[in-house]
Amino acid sequence: MSRQQQILACLESQPSATGKELCQRLDISRQALNIHLKSLIASGQVVKSGSTRNARYYSTAYAPAATVFSRRLSLAGLDESRVYEQVATALNLRSTLRSNVAAILHYAFTEILNNAIDHSKTGRGNITARLEAGSISFIIRDNGIGVFQSIASKYGLEDEQAAMVELIKGKTTTMPEAHTGEGIFFTSKVADRFLLRSHHIQVEWDRLRDDVFISKPRFISGTTVEFTVQRSARQLLEDTFATFAPADYDYRFEKTKVQVKLLNSEYVSRSEARRLVTNLENFREVALDFKGVKSVGQGFADEIFRVFANRHPAVKIECINTTPSVETMFRHVSQNPG
Repeated sequence: MSRQQQILACLESQPSATGKELCQRLDISRQALNIHLKSLIASGQVVKSGSTRNARYYSTAYAPAATVFSRRLSLAGLDESRVYEQVATALNLRSTLRSNVAAILHYAFTEILNNAIDHSKTGRGNITARLEAGSISFIIRDNGIGVFQSIASKYGLEDEQAAMVELIKGKTTTMPEAHTGEGIFFTSKVADRFLLRSHHIQVEWDRLRDDVFISKPRFISGTTVEFTVQRSARQLLEDTFATFAPADYDYRFEKTKVQVKLLNSEYVSRSEARRLVTNLENFREVALDFKGVKSVGQGFADEIFRVFANRHPAVKIECINTTPSVETMFRHVSQNPG
């Protein structure tokens, strides 16, 4: 029996256990236990309630039942802050959530609901909030135009996939007079799990796996957003803003991070590079995350590191999580420009 199976068997034999109790019963170090628990929590087999020394762990069979708040709402003229207050009161969030988690939830909920109110072009929407032993989550759904279709139509983009890429860069909005385009970007960074789904496109951000995933599920109308943060989360909302809107830039949103693999897994052409760097001149620092990208071509690399760089010398580009082959191509281009 593997260590993770032993942990599950232990938790299935009793309602819950602390980390110290699990270490004693299984004769395992706290460091090793934490590694296994992190994996089991990520896979949904174990639920954590509380934090630090007061944390307790449950198998999903013994986890306390969730408290749920669900409403169907008219979006026209809706005040997202008042709706959040209804949720907070119904679920007693002021007494049950740590201050950092409450701040994250308040920001994310009001940003996403406001997007549905202002952008969906539909009359009604649904919200569901769930307070569980280990997490607080919400789902907001509307039956409107669809977030990716809305952006594609506004900017004349070739398809919804291109709209998805623009959206995750940040600063993309169909209502620049009223919105900055930052809401979804920052919400995806503070969540432990954040899912954005519309029509045939689904994007999922996963903090525990430190990754982003794209899939093409069955068609759904409108937009569905799912947000989850662990009740034991330690991240601070202000730290996330400081990362991408730092004091050095007068707290303006001037830094972004783009997951390159969301466009493709292999890049060869200049046109692919142009699609990647579109609108990145609106930032002062750009991190291109090449995790999951196997290779790039000379034209692709040259378009980014010579053509774009020469046109926008004020933009600092950093490449992270590059494979040796990708790194070799970048060095080749930098040493042989033109």
